[in-house]
Amino acid sequence: MTAPSSTEQMAPADPTGQTSPISHTSPMQGPDSLALRHPAADAALLSADNAHRFVQDTGTAALLAAAAIVRAQSPTTGPDPADLQESVSAIDLAAPLGSTEAALAEASSLYLDDAVYFHHPRYAAHLNCPVALPAVAAEALVTSINTSMDTWDQSAGASLIERRLVRWAADLAGLGAAADGIFTSGGTQSNLQALLMARNRAVSPGTGPLPGRLAGWRIYASQDSHFSIVRSAVHLGLGEDAVVPIPVDRNHRMDQVALERAMGEDVARGLRALAVVATAGTTDFGAIDPLDALASTARRNGAWFHVDAAYGCGLLASPTRRHWLAGIERADSVTVDFHKSFFQPIGSSALLVAEGSRFAHITHHADYLNPDQDPDSPNQVDKSLQTTRRFDALKLWVTLRSLGSDVLGGLFDATLDLAAEAGRLVEDSGELELAAPVQLGTVVFRFEPGWGPEADGVAVDRLQDALRRSLYRSGEAMVAATTVAGRRHLKLTLLNPRTTVADVEAILEAVVRHGRAVAGSEVAA
Repeated sequence: MTAPSSTEQMAPADPTGQTSPISHTSPMQGPDSLALRHPAADAALLSADNAHRFVQDTGTAALLAAAAIVRAQSPTTGPDPADLQESVSAIDLAAPLGSTEAALAEASSLYLDDAVYFHHPRYAAHLNCPVALPAVAAEALVTSINTSMDTWDQSAGASLIERRLVRWAADLAGLGAAADGIFTSGGTQSNLQALLMARNRAVSPGTGPLPGRLAGWRIYASQDSHFSIVRSAVHLGLGEDAVVPIPVDRNHRMDQVALERAMGEDVARGLRALAVVATAGTTDFGAIDPLDALASTARRNGAWFHVDAAYGCGLLASPTRRHWLAGIERADSVTVDFHKSFFQPIGSSALLVAEGSRFAHITHHADYLNPDQDPDSPNQVDKSLQTTRRFDALKLWVTLRSLGSDVLGGLFDATLDLAAEAGRLVEDSGELELAAPVQLGTVVFRFEPGWGPEADGVAVDRLQDALRRSLYRSGEAMVAATTVAGRRHLKLTLLNPRTTVADVEAILEAVVRHGRAVAGSEVAA
């Protein structure tokens, strides 16, 4: 058989099993070596040859975003899904527009025109924060280089930056020299991984089936804990019933006496304590469970002690309220969401673990990642539920190096001061009723229509939801709704340090005005 010439190298076999020559020169033989390159590659993919286009296109995107932020006179235009569905469905994804500029202009119409703007001072619905400018700038670095955080040979210095930030956060929490951690996509993933580690400590997974060995284990959490705790129990094969909801006191903090009682009763029934989950900043009330006391209870019962500080982690940097987290240093694991109270773009969360060796419970071997070639390399995949993972830590790094943690802590403190004032405004209103004392940055209350003590409770509940929808559709402001003791309530979530008392007054005035209008229409009906 005659070997192919340099201009007739053999291509891979075609589906018929045959091979055919491809005419091109070798990579060492000059310009013709580009013959195998797709004609769209140079224009479509970021490279040294089109870096000027990168600057141009990202500049266009930044200008569109800036213009949208400037012109947003309210946090929302109040659209319903049906209002936007037709325009999105009409897009033919098989017919490209031919330029980034045109595609961005279309995205501006489909997305920016009706986006919900968390930076707006009258957005007070959910735990969404305005973002720190240095973090937004860092996002351009993260996305353009597209580092994957799984192994050293994909991430290099990025792994060291993430590890340094984890050490900083663990030190803020007082977790000790053996602590370690990993960045995650959010609090839900952090909570899942914490409970996975707790489960694997209690029941070593080995190679055999787990179901029979998981029966009888219990997780104890406040009745106001985040829904991800129950979801995690289901994902981990423990089942929803494995989570024991513990009653709360009038401040919506877990009742330690009730916890002790529940654990004692379960032991008497032959059940075992897997974990105690404390919350440092519940979603609705911002309640901080008695961490130190709960840590003692967990220790006495041999349970893993996890603190979900997804919301309250901002207190770690607070110049005035750090002591509110007393006892967090005794946790086996801690969830922190930097994309809440550290003003970072989504996602930026981390799981901190007091004993870094506990990550061995989730480590798995993969030959293609070459873990044995250099065992001392900082391969973050050994600690993460994810393999491919963004370098989200850089956003926090640039923010800290630009602003400093004291500034971030002060900004979070400002939101708590504002919430306290908002609570006083609600109490002083003759038409609003505060549901519980304000603790962090949430204010839960009801609009009282003045229908008298004989008013139908269900009708008053419907009124809360109806007035919230009316307020949303108007675009004047955004508030949330929740259920407390079976009754519907409204909620302010104040996580914007630029929101003023005047803004809060305007939001509450709008709530009352829409409440009166909806109540009047209910009476008329």
